[in-house]
Amino acid sequence: MEKIDLQYSCILVTGAAGFIGSNLAKRLLEGVPGIRVIGFDNVNDYYDVRLKKYRLKTLNCYEDFYFIKGDLADKEAVFSLFEQYHPKVVVNLAAQAGVRYSITHPDAYIQSNLIGFYNILEACRNYPVEHLVYASSSSVYGSNKKVPYSTDDKVDNPVSLYAATKKSNELLAHAYSKLYDIPSTGLRFFTVYGPAGRPDMAYFGFTNKLLAGDTIKIFNYGNCRRDFTYVDDIVEGVMRVMQGAPEKKTGEDGLPVPPYAVYNIGNGHPENLLEFVTILQEELVRAGVLPEDYDFESHKELVPMQPGDVPVTYADTSALERDYGYKPSTPLREGLRHFAEWYKSYYMNMSDSVQA
Repeated sequence: MEKIDLQYSCILVTGAAGFIGSNLAKRLLEGVPGIRVIGFDNVNDYYDVRLKKYRLKTLNCYEDFYFIKGDLADKEAVFSLFEQYHPKVVVNLAAQAGVRYSITHPDAYIQSNLIGFYNILEACRNYPVEHLVYASSSSVYGSNKKVPYSTDDKVDNPVSLYAATKKSNELLAHAYSKLYDIPSTGLRFFTVYGPAGRPDMAYFGFTNKLLAGDTIKIFNYGNCRRDFTYVDDIVEGVMRVMQGAPEKKTGEDGLPVPPYAVYNIGNGHPENLLEFVTILQEELVRAGVLPEDYDFESHKELVPMQPGDVPVTYADTSALERDYGYKPSTPLREGLRHFAEWYKSYYMNMSDSVQA
């Protein structure tokens, strides 16, 4: 593994207005001396743009944060950015997310996740970087029956277009690593949650509906199990991976052995969805988002599995532990408590939040 010193370096974070990207940028700016972070994002309206602007407002307080609004599918914009800043490390978190949205809006996934990622790879080839780190997803495991999911498992059975694009990213990165000796590491994230997260995620949507007095649907009759991973744990994992790139080597044929790796980042402890919702409700009551006498039973409905979903996600993180000495560990209740407290301060005091 090649050690990379991030101090006094220029780092590109795509998807900087997004959930993970904004948290990573903040952590870099606060924790690494002399760093410059270039944030790139198209700030699209897949979900409430005010939330993205809220995250960017926090980042704009740092004098070493530079934000560029642009689209990864715009090759000229991407190349211009690389030519101007020559980032040392690129963390590509920009993507069209969501399993269900990919069923109704496939074009967005091809543009962002395939063409956009190709443009990043081309830029890394033409303006060499020391390490490309990019977001993959636990969705690539598709219909695999074996759990926990290991990066040694075959992932040839995607059950959504979103998953197929993420698997394609891994294949493209491998090809570019082999052809052009670009050190690249893919990270398969497992159900990330936390304050200022994505409103399309279940915990966020459940909260909105419970507060509105609507009924929430719990799929697979509550028998889904998810490896919920707190956002700070994800960011810590990304930080560690950024600083250790796959080593460049020459094979017996005299050609480069691709400096390529893929890791899971998950909590390694799948939670039953019904238990998850119960803890969420308790923490929402504790934070004052819901009243103490809230009738939870009358606001939930157990329904069948929906297309594109899988019954369980569960990460084998042994490779991450072996190579980087790290394993996510934030308990679910602690993470949901932080979310509930943030939700109370943001949404229930909306007048103090970003409205522009």
